[in-house]
This record gives sequence, C-alpha cells and structure tokens, in this order.
Amino acid sequence: MWTLDSGVVFLNHGSFGACPKPVLDYQRMLREELEREPVRFLSRELQARLDAARAALGAFIGADPDDLAFVSNATTGVNTVLRSLALAPGDEILVTDHAYNACRNAVNAVAAAQGARVVVAHVPFPVDGDDAVVSAILAVTTPRTRLALLDHVTSPTAVVFPIARLVSALAERGVETLVDGAHAPGMLPLDVRAVGAAYYTGNCHKSMCAPKGAAFLYVRRDRQASVRPLVISHGANSPRTDRSRFRLEFDWTGTQDPTPALAVPEAIRVVGSLCPGGWPAVMKHNHVLALGARLRLGEALGRTPPCPDVMIGSLAAVQLPDGTDDLQKHLFDRFAIEVPVIAWPAVPRRWVRISAHFYNREADYERLAEALGTLLARSS
Repeated sequence: MWTLDSGVVFLNHGSFGACPKPVLDYQRMLREELEREPVRFLSRELQARLDAARAALGAFIGADPDDLAFVSNATTGVNTVLRSLALAPGDEILVTDHAYNACRNAVNAVAAAQGARVVVAHVPFPVDGDDAVVSAILAVTTPRTRLALLDHVTSPTAVVFPIARLVSALAERGVETLVDGAHAPGMLPLDVRAVGAAYYTGNCHKSMCAPKGAAFLYVRRDRQASVRPLVISHGANSPRTDRSRFRLEFDWTGTQDPTPALAVPEAIRVVGSLCPGGWPAVMKHNHVLALGARLRLGEALGRTPPCPDVMIGSLAAVQLPDGTDDLQKHLFDRFAIEVPVIAWPAVPRRWVRISAHFYNREADYERLAEALGTLLARSS
C-alpha cells in the first residue's frame, strides 16, 4: 500500500505526507494518457477533469466546487491571497507567533511593499484551552486590522486552533480571515462553509495522501473578484461567459502537470477505504494513535502534555530537554527514525513533533522513546 522505505521509522507525515501506491499508479496512468496526446488532454479534456476533481474535493471538505481553485501547495494559496490585497499605509495584518515560517515571510514581504504593519499575537504554549487562543488574538485586533492569517493546525506546535470561533469573533470586528489549513484536510473533519472564512487554503498531499503538488484555495464568493492567481494567463481576457472569471483565471496559468490535482478523488477513495468506517474512522484512528504516542513520549521525557487532547489532531509536540543540538540528525543516522526536531523561536525551547497516520504503529513511538533516552542520556 505504501512506498515508504521499510528500513526507516517514518514519523514525519506532517511535513510532506506519503502517497499510497494505488494513488501513485493512478497518477502515472494519467501522466501516460497526457503524454500520448497532450493537446487533447490539456486543451480539450482538462476543464471537465478539473471540474470532476473539484466536485470530489468540495464534497470532502464542505465547499462549493465553484469556490475552489487548485494550487500547488498551501504556501502558494497564502501568497495568492496576500498579493491580491489592496493595503494602505498603516493597515495591519495580524498573525500569531505559531505561524508557519514561509507564510510569515509572505506576510512580511507584502506588508513591507505596501507600507502595512504586521501585528503578532503571542499565543501561549503550553496552552490550557481555546479561550487562551481567542483572547490572545482578539487582544491585538485594532480598527486598522485588515486581515488575520491564522493556522487551523499550527506547524511548529501542532495545536488545533478554534478556527470557526476565531473567524466569527474577528468578523464581528470587521476583520476577514485567511486560514492556513495546510495540515487540516484529512486530519480533522472539515466544513469550509461552516468555518466561514473569506479565504481557506489547504494541502491535499499531507493527511489526505494525494500526490505532492495537490492543494486548494477556497475563496468566498463575495471575494473572488479581487483574488487573482500569481501567474496571469489567458483567462484574464477570455471572452467566455459560461464560467466565472475566478474559474477561468485559476484553471489555466500555463503548461504544468495537472495530475496531482486530478488524482485527489482517487486519494480520497483509497485512504477512505482503509477502515470500514471510512474517513471518520481513519481520522479517529490517527488521532488516537497520536494521543497514545504523545503520552508515551511525555512519560519517557518527563513532560506533561502542552495542550489538552482536544487541541491536537494527528500531530503532537513534546518538549525536549535543553542541549539537544543535532538530535534530528542523530535520530536518523543512528536509529533510522525520521522525525522533526523543531526550534520554535517564540519560546527558546525545542520540540519533537510526531505524526500519526495509518502506516504507523505503537512500536514506532516506542522505538523513538528508546532512541531519545539513549541520545539524551549521553548528552547529559
């Protein structure tokens, strides 16, 4: 089912995911079909194929397909929205200190170019519940706040933010939200309509296990006229009236490989078939596995969980002792364990961030705990 190296304990699904062999086989079939007659595939058939893929994705994430555009990754989705903003000097973009570094860089670049200001909400971590997250973010919201870029699941700390509650509270203050949902699709039950954000972007290559290069950008209908792709192409002056300008511009930005996006429905089908209960059972399985792994590692390291169980999905962070330089490298080189050790600048501490997906077993985390014990004992 999985093509992962059997000699490596892979506990880093959260970074780039892992694609099941049946999905890769389906993608290869699409690529072969494309190469047999590229004009037919790209010029005559691609539109209908993208429509079908969007329909399957929309049903999975709770979004109208016509409000979705395929992009190559969530970072591209974030950049697309940010670079479509019209900001005035003194306007503010709100982020948190848990933001993904690449997206924070995009915010900084756009704000600098337009004379806007970046305001950082310091969300505590460890954190004891949703109220602390909401309070920290609303405390730095001002009448000049034009947009909040918020993670659904934070990358460095693996915390699930109460995103629908945050979107609603910010909307009451006249602030729109761009949700960086890079990790959420396939990890958490997702209903983009219910979230209510103006913009939501997420990866399909992580927990959904689609091929790399498959992601989406959702733009609420009332905001679509102002959002344009990073690459302007033929759709900008198309005379067609049967499709929205949003659809015409995003569906064709130049020649590229569309097969990651077209394989998304197959990924939904294949991974959903791993459990008799379908995707809800897959998500529950991964969540329970992550909870157990977090508990086991916390016991081994003498750490208490940094957030309640309900605030994690299938990623979890456990604090490491000080003086753990090159620990990630040693874990891989000596024990063949692939797991990220994250230095989070907001707090001068290091965290091991574990992932859980259907190919992982409890023994994988036992092996990690033993390896950490060995390495940390020698460094103390």
